[in-house]
Amino acid sequence: MKKFGLLILAAAYFAGCSGSVDTTVLTSQEHYNYAFELFTDEDYQDAIREFQSILLQYPGSAVNDDAQYHLGLTYFNREEYLLAAYEFSKLIRDIPASTYVPEAQYMLAESYYQLSPNYQLDQAYTKKAIQEFQAFLDFFPANPKVEEAEQKIQQLNEKLARKEFGSARIYEKMDYTNAAIKYYQNVAETYHDTPFAADALYRKIQLLISKNKIPEALTDINTYLLKYTDNSNYKEVLNLKGELIGDTNE
Repeated sequence: MKKFGLLILAAAYFAGCSGSVDTTVLTSQEHYNYAFELFTDEDYQDAIREFQSILLQYPGSAVNDDAQYHLGLTYFNREEYLLAAYEFSKLIRDIPASTYVPEAQYMLAESYYQLSPNYQLDQAYTKKAIQEFQAFLDFFPANPKVEEAEQKIQQLNEKLARKEFGSARIYEKMDYTNAAIKYYQNVAETYHDTPFAADALYRKIQLLISKNKIPEALTDINTYLLKYTDNSNYKEVLNLKGELIGDTNE
């Protein structure tokens, strides 16, 4: 009975071996087709091995950019986003004439987008994602994914604005008024197209008034009244302008 069990295990082992592919007898195209089949079957670990093998064995071949792009995509599908970003950037750098370059540029940005953390954490990957999405927009303005890239830039900018606004609020609560003013100013200027910009300028105006910097406050009030007519604080800011002008005329 024990011998019979061993025979079954041996048969299973050799059956598995018989199903493997000897890639040394394949052409570069056949090897790529095999690797791509592994990729579509979501056999990602083996697909990575075969794509890497193709890139080593057939440098400069017709399937080189196919393998390079799908190597990046395989890492992306495995949620190994830093490795994916590296492979996409390698394609863009080393094979600039490839038809995969627009998609690789988008996926490079998308890899960093996936790495972008909660707004309270370090935002280096968020900034990198914005940079790469912007490069995609600059180089491929007619690409079908332009609108999606623009939406993601907006979303990432809102995350950065939220972090900066939160820092300003902390400084304000700690009575570090000058630092708070600086951070609010940065939100209002750098992230002017986010929902945080109006509130940042409003808080900055309040702090300027508290420090009796009336001319600077009036300048920001005028900017606020021009840009944020629908904001909930608009009427209050308008009244503030009247009060400050009245005070300066006395």
